[in-house]
Amino acid sequence: MPKYTNRHNVPLAVAAFLAKDSYDKGEATISATGLLRPIRQIVLAARIEPENQTTDVSDVIKSRLGTAIHDALEYTWLHYHEQCLSNLGYPPSMIARTLVNPKPYQIKPDTIAIYTEQRVIKDFHTWKVSGEFDIVIDGEVQDYKTTSTYTVAKGNKDADYIMQGSIYRWLNPTIITKDTVSTHFILMDWTSSRVISDSSYPKNQVVSKTFPLHSLEYTEQFIHNKLKAIQTVWDAEDEAIPFCTDTELWRSDPQFKYYKNPDKTTRSTKNFDTQQEAIARFVEDGSVGLIVEKPGQVTACRYCPAFSICKQKDILIQLGDLVIS
Repeated sequence: MPKYTNRHNVPLAVAAFLAKDSYDKGEATISATGLLRPIRQIVLAARIEPENQTTDVSDVIKSRLGTAIHDALEYTWLHYHEQCLSNLGYPPSMIARTLVNPKPYQIKPDTIAIYTEQRVIKDFHTWKVSGEFDIVIDGEVQDYKTTSTYTVAKGNKDADYIMQGSIYRWLNPTIITKDTVSTHFILMDWTSSRVISDSSYPKNQVVSKTFPLHSLEYTEQFIHNKLKAIQTVWDAEDEAIPFCTDTELWRSDPQFKYYKNPDKTTRSTKNFDTQQEAIARFVEDGSVGLIVEKPGQVTACRYCPAFSICKQKDILIQLGDLVIS
């Protein structure tokens, strides 16, 4: 069985790039990003034999583009940082003090130390916790995210960014010495025309946010609790594994469909984001219409490695909350 399928006939020149794996996970090893995933996904995904895991190349386009950008950023810092800093107008004296991935003996009091994508593995209980940060500049961990303008505006993943940065510091306390993480968002769907028409739209295609990190003690307790919860249900039946929450399922907000004539429900008169707005219209029209709440749709299941064996997914499809085209 092939590891990747190509149901949409992506040209081979591109499909080969999409079918490349860059990271192999070891036994009883969990990454910093893996610790942020739902318990159900972690446990069930481990039960699928590698030879039975197949992914369509069309489903990994965003992921591979993100990885390619990460690789290009790292390559620049490793091989061209002096030239690029000079091109940006930084003084030669500062550039001379900037060292990328320096050895301890190279560091002086005025050194500006920059570290790029170094993987660290730490034994913790019966697990190995691993992590590879994007970049650390002068003691602050910084992360690149290729994402959408919606994700940045919504801020629904900010807690994950904070915990991810906190785990990196827990793994690398001698390199990461500052208590903040700066996340740099590269907006893949950004358009300059929206800046003029929408005052709340990001002004630039690259947006940065700085978040406070959790303490080392809090972070270690989080890791301990997560691994313990995973271990508790590692061999459990599907029904005993906690269902993913709406947040973990990336469930969208519900819609309230209003039908002015309750006998004609083929097409709604208007859709509302809140029940209050729908009720106000209902009252305005003489309280004779009909309001139908349509639950938010879930999308995370489509990208879950445990999709094929997960029973929660089957329930969501039955309920109409998960639509698979």
